[in-house]
Amino acid sequence: MGKIRDSVDARALRFAAGFPVMLAAAFVVCALLIRADLPEPLAVRWTDAGAADFAPFGAVVAAGAGLIVLVGWAILLQAAPLSRPALMRRFMMGAGLTMSLFVTAVLAALLVGQLGLADARGSRVDVTILAMGSGAALGLGVVMGFVFKADERWSTDDERAVREALERQRDPDLARDSVSLWVHARTSVFVMLGIATLFPAALLTVAVPWLAALLVAAALLAAVFLFARIRVDRGGLRVFAGGFVRVMDVPAAAIDAATPREVKAADYGGWGYRSHGATTALLVSSGPAVVVDRSDGRRLAVSGGSATTADNIAQVLSRVAARARRNGGAPASQPE
Repeated sequence: MGKIRDSVDARALRFAAGFPVMLAAAFVVCALLIRADLPEPLAVRWTDAGAADFAPFGAVVAAGAGLIVLVGWAILLQAAPLSRPALMRRFMMGAGLTMSLFVTAVLAALLVGQLGLADARGSRVDVTILAMGSGAALGLGVVMGFVFKADERWSTDDERAVREALERQRDPDLARDSVSLWVHARTSVFVMLGIATLFPAALLTVAVPWLAALLVAAALLAAVFLFARIRVDRGGLRVFAGGFVRVMDVPAAAIDAATPREVKAADYGGWGYRSHGATTALLVSSGPAVVVDRSDGRRLAVSGGSATTADNIAQVLSRVAARARRNGGAPASQPE
């Protein structure tokens, strides 16, 4: 609950949740007050020839109240998250109020246009009510957008940023011991993958659509896993296939050596994630890589992008591993 309170504007959330419900309740009460003067059933759609579709009074009122609530919630709730820009939150608050009132005005015009009629076939939407209600909805929405205070608030992200800044100030070398980068296969590989899969899929679309879709999905999956995100800090080495699937997590104290090398992907089983015996690799291409020897005898290899970045990763890993060994195997504190 604490995280939710830190991430949303409680006052905006209460208004966004409560206002559409109260507006819908007011619509229902007003509709019941004029129920005796309305025909049964009510017209709900018109053509040039007059009323075309009809529905019972209860269904019209219930559906209208539900529509007011759903439209209001769908837009007004977008103004509650504190992570969104203040301008966007102001706009969504004003737009939500406008749309809620506009839907109510349309429903009111539908009912007022049928007052005093014995048969809804001769009814029309009351244009005066619709125009006045729409104008009021727009005006009140603009006013709400200006008066809504979407102020920035101190959040957990700010707390984390302050902690990181203090850590860097206390330990100037902290920034040097942190590396984060993305590596990916060469452009020619993606082009080749597209030619090998997307073109046949286009030909199969007419004959076997499901097979074409399967082929496209396989191509996209293969392309995603030719990307990798590498994160090195005083905690050690973490590698994420596709940027989100963690496939390597090596504590700094478990690193015996880290060496930049020119490798061939074929020597490690090919592109992508591979694990054979005591060797684990995630290579998106042949070329510069970092080979890590663990203290338990296992070996890891990960693409390093360019020769410069691979050398930098190896140096940082060597440095944080030496620091962890000096600290008795416990890495220095690292802000998340």
